[in-house]
Amino acid sequence: MPIGIVKIAKEPSAFQGFKAISAGNIDQLYNSSFNKANSGIVVDFGEHLTGYCTITINTRQGNMDAPLRLKLTFGEVPAEMATPFDPYPGGLSRAWLQDEIITVGVLPATITIPRRVAFRFLKIDLLGSSPGFQFGITAISFKASTSAKITPSELLESTSTIIKQIDRVGPNTLKECMQTVYEDGPKRDRRLWIGDTYLESLANLYSFHNDSLTRRCLYMLAGLANEDGILSADVFEEPAPHSHKTRLLDYCYLYNVALKEYVSATGDKQTGLDLWPVAKKQLDIARKYALPNGMMDYEKANHEWWVFFDWKDGLDKQAPLQGITIYTLNQTYELAKILGKESEVADLPGFASKLKDAAHKNLYDKKSGLFVSGANKQASYGGQAWMILSGVATKAEAQRALKALPNTKDAVHPGAPYMYHYYIAALIASGLNNEAKQALIDYWGGMIKKGADTFWEVYDPANEFKSPYGFFPVNSYCHAWSCTPVYFIRKYPKIFQ
Repeated sequence: MPIGIVKIAKEPSAFQGFKAISAGNIDQLYNSSFNKANSGIVVDFGEHLTGYCTITINTRQGNMDAPLRLKLTFGEVPAEMATPFDPYPGGLSRAWLQDEIITVGVLPATITIPRRVAFRFLKIDLLGSSPGFQFGITAISFKASTSAKITPSELLESTSTIIKQIDRVGPNTLKECMQTVYEDGPKRDRRLWIGDTYLESLANLYSFHNDSLTRRCLYMLAGLANEDGILSADVFEEPAPHSHKTRLLDYCYLYNVALKEYVSATGDKQTGLDLWPVAKKQLDIARKYALPNGMMDYEKANHEWWVFFDWKDGLDKQAPLQGITIYTLNQTYELAKILGKESEVADLPGFASKLKDAAHKNLYDKKSGLFVSGANKQASYGGQAWMILSGVATKAEAQRALKALPNTKDAVHPGAPYMYHYYIAALIASGLNNEAKQALIDYWGGMIKKGADTFWEVYDPANEFKSPYGFFPVNSYCHAWSCTPVYFIRKYPKIFQ
């Protein structure tokens, strides 16, 4: 149920320049006629929700001698309620924006919007009705949807307030993305992506424990592989399961990692055995692009694939690709040992070692203590993260690199929570526990301080309007890959609690 009425006001210090200010209780809407005077009213549900909205409309006075037409705009953050959607400048479909027009011929009427929405705020505009006729909106309700079935356990009493706040918002984000599959975002895309699924499955292990959802997603991705056995990065469930045919190199690798984590955590070796041929097939990617000198042929791979890693313009991905390849080879070999399949991939330890030695030889700058990437010797947070997680860096080198990053001019920062996850993981792997805790507080806590009740797809503290799609309202403000503080906070209680 909505908790009240709000006014969306300009506020330079607020996220994206707007904030919601209480403007009355919900009974003020329910007990009055709806007309041009209150057209554009904004209702606040008090929290981010995903599901189905129902509105009840009744006659108050006069005869309804023409249809009634309303425009409903659902928004996740206040700025969506104040930003005109048209003319639409974005690069994705305009239809992702959550505005709906309803036309009602007979009152009273109770209308459930057939489209599932993800929102906190609802703006109601009057587009047309009979002159002299009065009607009222007498009830608004909402049915939330998720496949999460339990409430995560409480954190230790010693946990700081900000960590508790982050841990509250993290599971809220995850549960709204846990539908019949792990969705990337409940507002937009709403499909199964490998990269998001991996991070969601990690967070799920330490919160909702819905192992069957992880298993379902792993099978669905495997069943919709391309004809050559290489996975699609994302798949659709409806109207019948089908592949999007998107080839994203680093996501193919992460399927193997996700499968290994699932089998390790659950002991479900049968699923591991069923899907082992799929995981083994993804190793063909590493074998195809590995050069005789042990370096991955990044230029060729980048030409033939979408090599992602982060929403960050200008990021050179040579070092991340080298690192994630080594990481995947090692993780896949660990999976093989669990399943008793080492003999089928006996070359992996030596293969990984060759790539590791080449990475250290070609990408480590002893003078700066940083791993560099590409012809311009770019230093990036992503490059350090993957050199560390892959084991290319020694612990001492890892600590030196991560401590040098904040003071390195032109170091390329993460562009989204997705890469920030791997940066936090690298800090922990390097033994920089205090730095990991502070980085998590600064980044995800920064979203909390700006009003987040679910974590966002894109968050750049230096640019609140950043969008990979050319228009910030089409960003997802509840997005799967940003949920992982729940994983860190609960897996490493000594660090975060």
